[in-house]
Amino acid sequence: MVAQLVRLKLTLLANTFRRSVWQTIGLVVASVYGLGVLALAVVGAVAGGTVDAAVTGQVLVVVGALVVLAWWVVPLFAFGLDATLDPQRFVTFAIPRRQLLAGLAAAGVVSVPGAVTLLGALGVSFAWWREPAALVAALVGAVLAAALCVVGSRATTTALAPLLDSRRYREVLMIVAVVPLVLVGPAIGWLADGVEVTVEGSGADAVGEALAPLSAVVAWTPFGAPWALGSAVHDGAWGLLAARLAVSLATLALAWWVWDRSLARALVTPRGGTAAGAGKGLGWFARLPATPTGAVAARCATYWVRDPRYAASIAIVPLLPLVMLAVGLTSGAGGGLLLVVAPLVAWLLGFGISNDVGYDSTAFALHVATGVPGRADRWGRVLPVLVAGLPLTVAFALVGCAVADRWDALPAMLGISCGTLATSLGISSAVSARLVYPVPKPGESPFKSPQGATVATMVAQLVTMAIVLALSIPALALGLFAILAPAPALGWATLGVGTAVGAVVLVVGVRWGARLLDRRRPELLQQVMAFR
Repeated sequence: MVAQLVRLKLTLLANTFRRSVWQTIGLVVASVYGLGVLALAVVGAVAGGTVDAAVTGQVLVVVGALVVLAWWVVPLFAFGLDATLDPQRFVTFAIPRRQLLAGLAAAGVVSVPGAVTLLGALGVSFAWWREPAALVAALVGAVLAAALCVVGSRATTTALAPLLDSRRYREVLMIVAVVPLVLVGPAIGWLADGVEVTVEGSGADAVGEALAPLSAVVAWTPFGAPWALGSAVHDGAWGLLAARLAVSLATLALAWWVWDRSLARALVTPRGGTAAGAGKGLGWFARLPATPTGAVAARCATYWVRDPRYAASIAIVPLLPLVMLAVGLTSGAGGGLLLVVAPLVAWLLGFGISNDVGYDSTAFALHVATGVPGRADRWGRVLPVLVAGLPLTVAFALVGCAVADRWDALPAMLGISCGTLATSLGISSAVSARLVYPVPKPGESPFKSPQGATVATMVAQLVTMAIVLALSIPALALGLFAILAPAPALGWATLGVGTAVGAVVLVVGVRWGARLLDRRRPELLQQVMAFR
């Protein structure tokens, strides 16, 4: 059964080259990028082990721990569960759960990230090529680390998927999962300080002294323990070797047990979880005008409040100041980086409607059947974000200026941020009528991304970002000069230019998107129905 599932995964991977040109391009680019990273990591580890194996081992522990942590956390936000071998699709085949688990675990390596992680872990182990015993221990640790990556990733995503259907747990899980990522900034800054000491000090010895405390702590964590087996043999600490091996095996066993229990529950639980109770009253439909634009706006406002797929993106917004503050304190920029939060939030809110048609799923058929005018559809989707996003953007601009003690930069920040929000909404209104890509279906986990959605999402994001950035250059140029100079007069000019350009782009983008929607409505419906 394990071999059958691996062959199935290989077949599905090969079929990617025939399904879509974008998927083929994405797979090729990801493979080339992965091979480049793999080559750099292995060459750097072997070269470092030749110069100073002890310091190289400390670096491998810290970097390896970050890799395992990324495998456990990043899938919740970027790629979600592996849709190519969704366990729900094997419910009717009555496959023994142990065989299914083993097969899914082996198939988890059959992917670009899985293959790069396994080969990279084995390759960097040759940093200990001068000591055969340490090399054998490092190879064992590499296999354990790769297993922890795959099994831990499956365990976290499978275990947390049911909780994400509840609003009560969703925001908490977002914060708990993002906090470790926030700590990556201070860790990178800490390592940069060590590199600076190396340049100014005594070379590898200074790096070893800087890394020793961090690697000693990380080596006792489930993320760093398997990467520290080679170092333990190198130091002749056999008791330490046994302890770290025990930590690695215990973590792997616990992750396997969590995955087993979660999978057993998922296989007998209907997709979509428990239905929410019926709401009272008409909600936003009773508050907004009974017009096509008002109806679309009411439904979109309901999406943003009650749909977990929208709420998941909103939950990230309050964490952005924490990320910028951590990076600022680490890099020495201080609270000045909080000035970036308002434009970033404005762009995120505007980009949120760039695939509204995809999120509509089969409900978009109502737009086609009732002949909703394109202008009503576009404005109905823009207005809820504009009404709620404008005060939020202004609030972030005020907080950023207050923390940075740069009230003189407030006009420029308002011009950049408000202009970015309007510009992003206008571009998204046009792009969403042209580019539609797969998204989680209604009732599914908001962090589960369908197969083939990654490349399409990246293309849509890059296109939208490039156009928004190009149209924001006048306000950005004036605003940056006004902030850095500083020049208060130019700040007020930025406010005028940013809002004017944003308003024009918003109106033109909505009208252009309306024309595209009126012309391409059947094609869009056909694409949406194909995602089912």
